[in-house]
Amino acid sequence: MTAQPKISFVSLGCPKALVDSERIITRLRAEGYELVKSHQGADAVIVNTCGFLDSAKAESLSAIGEALAENGKVIVTGCMGAEPEQIRDAFPNVLAITGPQAYESVMGAVHEAVPPAHDPFLDLVPPQGVKLTPRHYAYLKISEGCNNRCTFCIIPKLRGDLVSRPASDVLREAEKLVAAGVKELLVVSQDTSAYGVDIKYATSTWQDREVRARFLDLSRELGTLGAWVRLHYVYPYPHVDEVIGLMADGVVLPYLDIPFQHSSPKVLKAMRRPAATEKTAERIRKWRETCPDLAIRSTFIVGFPGETDEDFEELLDWLRETKLERVGCFKYEPVRGATANDLGLPAVPDEVKQSRWERFMATQQAISAKRLASRVGKRIKVIIDEPGPTVSKGRSQWDAPEIDGNVYVASRRPLRIGDIVSVKVERADAYDLHGVAV
Repeated sequence: MTAQPKISFVSLGCPKALVDSERIITRLRAEGYELVKSHQGADAVIVNTCGFLDSAKAESLSAIGEALAENGKVIVTGCMGAEPEQIRDAFPNVLAITGPQAYESVMGAVHEAVPPAHDPFLDLVPPQGVKLTPRHYAYLKISEGCNNRCTFCIIPKLRGDLVSRPASDVLREAEKLVAAGVKELLVVSQDTSAYGVDIKYATSTWQDREVRARFLDLSRELGTLGAWVRLHYVYPYPHVDEVIGLMADGVVLPYLDIPFQHSSPKVLKAMRRPAATEKTAERIRKWRETCPDLAIRSTFIVGFPGETDEDFEELLDWLRETKLERVGCFKYEPVRGATANDLGLPAVPDEVKQSRWERFMATQQAISAKRLASRVGKRIKVIIDEPGPTVSKGRSQWDAPEIDGNVYVASRRPLRIGDIVSVKVERADAYDLHGVAV
C-alpha cells in the first residue's frame, strides 16, 4: 500500500479564515492526505495567512519563514496571498501563493507538490467535514466578502464583495454539525447582518419549506436545531432590531458582537462606518428593554487619524453610558492600501495612542467588572470547555470562545466537554465568574 502523503498546516487570523482552513483540510483528508502537527517529516506545509494588520502580516511572514526553515516545501494561501509580491519578495522559494477562499488553487498546488495516494477504504471524512475547533462548538460561515468600504480596512480588496450562501446550504451544514455533536454554532462572516442582500434575499428549500436568505429568517431557523446560536460581526443596520425578539424568546443566544469602532460622529464619518448617523446608544437601550439578558461585545479603534482629545473623551463617555459587557480595543495601524492613509488627516502620535488605549481599557474594565458582579447569586447556563477533577472551565451564554471570559465551575459530579450545566454564581472578578454546578 502506498504511504499517505503528509501535510502540516498552519492557520492564522480570524474565525472566517479558520473556516477556510477547515474546508481545505476537509478536501485534503477526502483525497487521502494525512495531517501532521510537525513541519519536519511532512511532505509539504500549507500556511493560511492573515493580512489585515501589519502585526498580522509580520506573524504570517514569520510562520512562512519557520515552515521554510523546517521543511522547505511551503504553499501559502489566505488574505496576505491577495498581495503576493510581499511574500515573494521575502521568500522567493515558496511553492505557490493563492488568495483567500481559493480552495481549488490550493489543492492544485498540493497536487503538483505532493500527488495524492487515495485509499477509499481508509480515507473517510465525516459528513460535517474536518473541524479545527473542539468537538462541541463550530464556526458557521454564511457569506464571503463585504460591500462596506471602511477606510481603515482592506478586507474587501482581499476577499471581494459580499457573496451570500443560499439559506438551505447554511442550514444543511448546521444540521450536520449538530448531528455530529456540536452544541454551539458561532455564526460568522465579514458582515453578518448584510446576509442575503447580494442575492436579493432569495428563497431556497430546507426541510420541505422555503427559507429566505435574510438575517432574521436564517437566525430563526438555526434556532430550531437545538444548539446555542451565537451571532458575530453584526453591523447595526435597522433590521437588527428584529433579531432581538428572537433573543428574548430564547431562540438564539442573547449575545451580539457588533464592531462599533468609535462613537464620535466625526471619526465615524472619516472611517466611513455604515452606522455613522444612527443613535446607537438609544437603540442599545431599547434592545435591553426587549431583552434584559442581552450582552453586547464590541471592538474599538483609538488613535485613528484626526482623532482629537475631545473625540476620545466622547468615546469614553459613550462607553460609560452604554455599559457594554465585553469590549476589545486596538491602536490604529496605517495598513498599507487602506484609504485612511490618504485622507490627509493628522496622524496621532504613538505615545498618545498608547495613553488612550490604557485609559480606554481601564474605563471598560471597571464597567465589565460591575456587569459581571451583577451575576453573583444568580443561576446561569454554562457550556463546559475544559473538564477538571473538581473545577471545570466553561462559558456562559454571554461569552464567546477565545475572546470573552470564562466561568469556573466547581462540581461534585464529573462534567464532560460540551455539557451544558446550571451553575450558581458565587463570585466574580474583573473578567471571569466562579460558581457551583447545581
